[in-house]
Amino acid sequence: MPAVYVAAGSNVEPESHLALALADLAREFPGTRFSPWYRNRAVGFDGADFINLVAGFTTALPVHAVLERLHAIEARCGRARDAPRWAPRTMDLDVLLYGDLVCEEPALRLPRPDLLKRAYMLGPLAALAPEVIHPTAQLTIGELWQRFDRAAHPLERLPAA
Repeated sequence: MPAVYVAAGSNVEPESHLALALADLAREFPGTRFSPWYRNRAVGFDGADFINLVAGFTTALPVHAVLERLHAIEARCGRARDAPRWAPRTMDLDVLLYGDLVCEEPALRLPRPDLLKRAYMLGPLAALAPEVIHPTAQLTIGELWQRFDRAAHPLERLPAA
């Protein structure tokens, strides 16, 4: 079964929306593990800070079935599918890695291209799964995080939620 890593983030009542989403993820995907939570500035727009983390699990479901379940969790958190891209979010769940799958579909690109550009994705993933090898960069997530310009993209690790 492939290991799946999903970024979770919110900047609208983030603690309550993340608690709801994480409970749903654990119910949908038994054995889900979670990284620490991190606070960071909104990227791409002016807005409240986000709280982000990464969830990891294994599943026999195909990637599109995983996406459907993630979209249902986002909807339960109040996210509309037609919401603007660079705007506040009640919940954002993005597949970062699905095993070693490399995919270039219009609605699904894996590994997620901005994983290597966004501290709020790469940092929590490195905390959760530093030994995982990025399918196209061919380096471990831990090595990629060590090379990342963290000063330009500060994350604040939050106390255990």
